[in-house]
Formats: sequence, C-alpha cells, structure tokens
Amino acid sequence: MSQEYDAAAANGLAIALRAPVPSDRLQAALAAGTTPRTAYIEVLVDRCAVEPDFFVRDMLTWALVRHDPEVTVPRLMEELGSVFPQARSQALHTLSKTGDPRTWSAITLALLEDEEDQVARAAWRTAAGVVPEREAPALAELLTKQFGRGDREVQLSLTRAFTTIGEPSLEPVEQTAASEAFERAARAHARATARILHDPELDFDEAMQEAQHALRQGD
Repeated sequence: MSQEYDAAAANGLAIALRAPVPSDRLQAALAAGTTPRTAYIEVLVDRCAVEPDFFVRDMLTWALVRHDPEVTVPRLMEELGSVFPQARSQALHTLSKTGDPRTWSAITLALLEDEEDQVARAAWRTAAGVVPEREAPALAELLTKQFGRGDREVQLSLTRAFTTIGEPSLEPVEQTAASEAFERAARAHARATARILHDPELDFDEAMQEAQHALRQGD
C-alpha cells in the first residue's frame, strides 16, 4: 500500500510540475521540499533537466537538498553524464548546495572544460567548494586553462572559483598572468584574478580594466 501511495504521490508531483503557469510549478516544488518523500527525488531531478523558469529551478534545487542525501547525491551524480546541458548544470548546482564531499569524485575534466558555459561555470563553482585540500593546487592548475573564456559573467565565475580555492590558486594564476604562452585575453583575466586573490575587496571590472591597460602598455 505504501509503495502504491508513493507512486501516486510521485505521479501527482510530476503532473503538477508540468503546469503551464510557473507559479504553480514553483508551489509544487515547494510542497515537495516541505514534505520530502524518496519517491519525489526522481521526479525532481527529471524536471531540473527541462524546467525553463529560473525561480522554479531554484526551488527544485531547494526541494532536492531537503531530501535524504544518501539517495539524492548519487542520483545527481548520475545526472552529470546526461546529454542535456541543463541537466548537467542543474545537477552540479544542486550538488554544490549539498556540499557533499562525494561530489568531488564525480567532477571530471570533461565537465570543467564543457563547451556549454552554463555547465562549465557550475562545474568550476562546485569543484572549488568541495575539492580536498591536497587536490586544490591541481584543480587550480586545470582551471587556468579556462582564463579568457566567454563573456564577463563566465570570466567572473572563474575568478570566483579561484577565490573560493584560495591560497593554492595564487601560484598557477600568477604564472599564467606572466606567461606569453597564453593569449592576451587570458593573461589579462589571470592578472585581474591574481589582484583579487591579493585583495578580495577589489571590484572585478576595475581589476580587469587595469589588467588590460597594463598589458597594452607592455607592463
């Protein structure tokens, strides 16, 4: 009887999460997190992959975090192999909210270098938050290959990942800033990030402008 009830509840949630009005979907996700049920996890994860509304996606993440991590975390880790970019990025985002150390083993080089910016940004943020101390220098070294990538928001995400990693980031970031093996855009981004690592209160845009100016002047 309990299994039948769980199946019915999960089916009801799936239907509610397909409602045409975003506020109705948000309420359904809120209810699922308020009264967690293991049967909801699969439905919530599946919806994360296709939900178009940012606020509903955020509520789906909240609902998943409210469930048992012994079930939720492994299911989210499976989702990192999805062919759908939103599924990967939302799974990473949700894993970052759990802070579960098991997440580290699931963050691959492919995710850190994902061609989809939304996935790569989520991977950087999540990896920086869960990396074991002994692995932090290696992660920072890998992330230096992403300097100069994308628009302002992408670059800001990468800089924030380095600041989350902290002191182990400084040497590889400064080496990148000084290396002529990297393109000017990457070196400017690295230089700005190094400045922010030294002074976390420094504005990102200001640091970028100063770094770009210095490189134009040959400094």
